[in-house]
Amino acid sequence: MTSFLPAPDWLADAVFYQIYPQSFADSDGDGIGDFNGITGRLDHLERLGVNTVWINPCFASPFRDAGYDVSDYLTVAPRYGTEGDLVRLVEEAGRRGIRVLLDLVAGHTSDAHPWFTAAADDPGDHRYIWTSDGCPEGFVASPGSRPGAYLPNFFESQPALNFGYARMDPSEPWRQGVDSEGPRANRAALRDIMDHWLGLGLSGFRVDMAASLVKDDPGHQETAGIWTEIRHWLGAAHPGAVLLSEWGDPAVSVPAGFHADFFLQFGGPTDGRPLRSLWNNRQGTDSDHWDPVDCFFDAGGAGSPGPFAEAWQEAATAVGSTGFIALPTSNHDFSRLNCGPRTPEQLPAAFAFQLTWPTLPAIYYGDEIGMRYVSGLPDTEGSVLGPHYNRAGSRTPMQWDTTAGAGFSTASANRFYLPLDPDPDRPTVSAQLADEGSLLNLVRRLIALRKANPELRPAGSVDILHSGYPFVYLRGGRILIVVNPRRDGAQCAVPASLSGRFEALEVSGTRFDGVTVRAGGFSYGVYRLEA
Repeated sequence: MTSFLPAPDWLADAVFYQIYPQSFADSDGDGIGDFNGITGRLDHLERLGVNTVWINPCFASPFRDAGYDVSDYLTVAPRYGTEGDLVRLVEEAGRRGIRVLLDLVAGHTSDAHPWFTAAADDPGDHRYIWTSDGCPEGFVASPGSRPGAYLPNFFESQPALNFGYARMDPSEPWRQGVDSEGPRANRAALRDIMDHWLGLGLSGFRVDMAASLVKDDPGHQETAGIWTEIRHWLGAAHPGAVLLSEWGDPAVSVPAGFHADFFLQFGGPTDGRPLRSLWNNRQGTDSDHWDPVDCFFDAGGAGSPGPFAEAWQEAATAVGSTGFIALPTSNHDFSRLNCGPRTPEQLPAAFAFQLTWPTLPAIYYGDEIGMRYVSGLPDTEGSVLGPHYNRAGSRTPMQWDTTAGAGFSTASANRFYLPLDPDPDRPTVSAQLADEGSLLNLVRRLIALRKANPELRPAGSVDILHSGYPFVYLRGGRILIVVNPRRDGAQCAVPASLSGRFEALEVSGTRFDGVTVRAGGFSYGVYRLEA
């Protein structure tokens, strides 16, 4: 394993909050969220206790994939404001102890990027992957005077940047090695882009499709080599900054150089099964090629925490002390926790688990109040990926209050980026702030517990005492967590060594007498054991 400079100290205590900027807060009344809107809502994040914000892509773009099709990496999209607005956001967040990360689309650009429009007319340009003639399967015919075709990385409007191929093939003469001119230029461009934004006070990047750089790359060895090179550069040039990966395989991505990687709905040897075994109830965003697995957080109680716990243990062993594993509630590409048959009463147990497991927690905007996945929305900026996979349902406007625009925007509803949840009883921040028993206040208290008890952070040990319903585990040898996400009650015995005095830190529906844990339906409990 390559040796890197240690991660910045702040990362071990990070509680991430993901903001989809076009849906968070609109300050100018055009129906689309913006930087100033985020700045105006920083008090919410500070009150909640999150200390690191990740903002989805905010660079110039034609928005055929919601900003993941970048046309200029050094310019912000005008719909979000100006570079000055972003700098002010970063500064105001910093005053509240909150760091800001941007989303870096490393593997492709928009077909409207000047690099691509120039390459489409210049056969000598090697920033992208082009055939010299013909259009093989998986390629897209050249839109310019250049003959041949280009390789897309996702949608056809997202041409893959050329980071080379790991293996050569005489029948595919367009393949270039990773140290060819085009790949070297793209690696240098990545450093320049990062350097620009880090110089303005940003604290790092979440990297989109981080595993996609080098093509035909068994085991991602050559792609890992690129990120190793970048990590060494970053450690020297910006030692306080971090890189998070959208890879979904921490055992590979963290040793490659990332400071942390997320368990995702895809990625790794089982195509995202660990995360899906927790949350995915086959509603909302669902892919036909995913293997069937009953999720643990389901009222019927057919699932198990085992698939996730086993995958986490394998990844944690591989990662060691070199980095971190992050666990999201959901994200812009995946169903929210409140989806399908899962009801609001089931969400507290999910957060009790997510905020006490030895991972870095990542809260998707709105999940802290139980916003739901909204079905039946139109395809918006490339949101539809399949017959059962419309990402728009997880991207609806933040619900701040009970005004007509939910506090998101003063624009008329027909100008909103996406429609509001039409449910008249939709949850709001304002209502939940006033209710001590709300999900929002529970999440706030759990984050505070995490900060006050080092045993609950990633370095704290975890011992699973009962893998089932209820799920019972011990953190740092002294904090006992009980989670029962099913409708029916459950109970189990705990080792005699744990008998003695204990303090209930955050409890709903569970009882612990030092011998037996009894958990009602949809219950959770966090207890501190005394020596």
